[in-house]
Amino acid sequence: MRTVSIDIETYSSVDLAKSGVYRYVESPDFEVLLFGYSIDGGEVHVVDLACGEKLTNEIRSALIDPTVIKWAFNAQFERICLSKCLGLPLDQYLDPQSWRCTMIWSAYMGLPLSLEGTGAVLGLEKQKLMEGKDLIRYFCKPCSPTTANSGRTRNLPTHDPDKWAAFKEYNRRDVETEIAIQGKIAKFPVPECIWEEYHLDQEINDRGVALDMEFVRQAIGIDNASRSELIQMMCDITELENPNSVMQIKQWLSEQGLKTDTLGKKVVSELLKTAPKPLGRVLELRQSLAKSSVKKYTAMENAVCADGRARGMFQFYGANRTGRWAGRIIQLQNLPQNHLPDLEQARGLVRSGNFAALELLYNSVPEVLSELIRSAFIPKTGCKFIVADFSAIEARVIAWLAGERWRNEVFATHGKIYEASASQMFHVPIEEITKVSPLRQKGKIAELALGYGGSVGALKAMGALEMGLSEDELHPLVTAWRASNPNIVRFWWDVDRAAMTAVRDRTPTQAHGIRFACQSGMLFITLPSGRRLCYVKPRIGTNQFGSACVTYEGIGATKKWERLESYGPKFVENIVQATSRDILSYAMQTLRHCFIVMHVHDEIVIETEQVMSTEVICQQMSRTPPWAEGLLLRAEGFDCPFYKKD
Repeated sequence: MRTVSIDIETYSSVDLAKSGVYRYVESPDFEVLLFGYSIDGGEVHVVDLACGEKLTNEIRSALIDPTVIKWAFNAQFERICLSKCLGLPLDQYLDPQSWRCTMIWSAYMGLPLSLEGTGAVLGLEKQKLMEGKDLIRYFCKPCSPTTANSGRTRNLPTHDPDKWAAFKEYNRRDVETEIAIQGKIAKFPVPECIWEEYHLDQEINDRGVALDMEFVRQAIGIDNASRSELIQMMCDITELENPNSVMQIKQWLSEQGLKTDTLGKKVVSELLKTAPKPLGRVLELRQSLAKSSVKKYTAMENAVCADGRARGMFQFYGANRTGRWAGRIIQLQNLPQNHLPDLEQARGLVRSGNFAALELLYNSVPEVLSELIRSAFIPKTGCKFIVADFSAIEARVIAWLAGERWRNEVFATHGKIYEASASQMFHVPIEEITKVSPLRQKGKIAELALGYGGSVGALKAMGALEMGLSEDELHPLVTAWRASNPNIVRFWWDVDRAAMTAVRDRTPTQAHGIRFACQSGMLFITLPSGRRLCYVKPRIGTNQFGSACVTYEGIGATKKWERLESYGPKFVENIVQATSRDILSYAMQTLRHCFIVMHVHDEIVIETEQVMSTEVICQQMSRTPPWAEGLLLRAEGFDCPFYKKD
């Protein structure tokens, strides 16, 4: 036996979508119902565990044998569930080293992150059976007690033998579909180095990070009290039945002479500038309600395991255009920043449940709770966090790839890219551009918005007008930035030509050390690291301006599989972000001996003993990968008793 392809069906009263698989398997009623498998691509067998059948000794041995490769689609689910099924302690899981994931392989090829979606795109003969969702709802989740079902809260095989027979066929088909996917993309194997990254990702997910659950519970209670007060205040002013209803508030505002199509954050901020006092107060209260942070804290409460740690928060290759990680469950990728000068004091007040003091000392309790979300993550007793991140990683990578020498000189010396960019754009000595200078603000917004072909619209989306820039200043700002970065602009269009040539002429080409080639209906872009980005079914199309462009199939803004268009700056954005991701991954591999508990964008969080040096960690992160000669990296960090932004 060399490989086993596996798919399982399970039951638990815990909501998998809200809690994640690690909390899901801790439920006392968790069980594996069906175990579908194929040995070395042979006939698929289904073991009916729910009806008393047992796994063979051969299969049980294979699950713990490091020489037998276990395949599954979203293999993390199978691995964690089977860890519980085999009787491992709650905080111990099957070693991920001998596991491979067909979903990760699909993502590496630019395909959807679902078995159904991947099968459809590949045009498999044996597709995932569509009736599966109903069967899962029937057998895998609790049911509501009714007169018709004699008041039961769970459906068993005996309650509907025909459905159970169909469920077994559904389980069998999933294994067949997974094997068929592997057969379709077999000529494009995932490099072993990517599997090594995946295994490290699984180790970090298995390890988890501790949560201060006393703080979390008090935060939820304070949030509820705050919401009740805010809603009552709105009721007193508006006399509405439900002032939290967007429709009711919009109608009330309209009746008071203030019409608006939306109550989005930016629109409300604009309305507040001119709204008369009573209407302005309602809008302020509405903003505070919208800031309510209880969902993040509730997600923590749902996900925390019996040992107080939250696990499974990172999705490897979650963004398959670049290979970057995506967030799951608590969604660490979009946590609010913290700017409170007395963060520790505010945290202490929340942890002690002192709602009255919070109301007295702070203008907005929801705002305080929002800024404290990060602080819910804590190291284990006696340890500390080291939080280290790369400084201006994307700006450094694009300067290195494009050969923009003045930027590389900035990174080799003082590293003040916003000041240097403003100096370059406005021909002012850098010494005259201070932290509070309007020119620095212009340099910052230009750096954040314009690196990937953005223009006036990108500046607006990045908040240029809210930062005090006028409409008339935006276009000259775009012109000045591009004039100051001619090599980056050239990089955009060199990449554009290379991608067009590879797709139109089916001729391999390269630009700035990046290789472009079409093979078997895929456009591959090979990064400096050697990792490849994949674009499905590329062809030459016409963009909205009537010009030729590269199009390909992928998940669009509507979350549906569709044909998308791209061009040089957009490909450059993918290349730069993907390369930045590879640098983070390299740093994580070199720090593998450390206890990495979280990583967010370009930041790594390590749980460690008090004696560990932050400086040493930052020095290690700052080492340039062997494939990125000439790239100038810098990492900065700090240690803390709870997670925060410095």
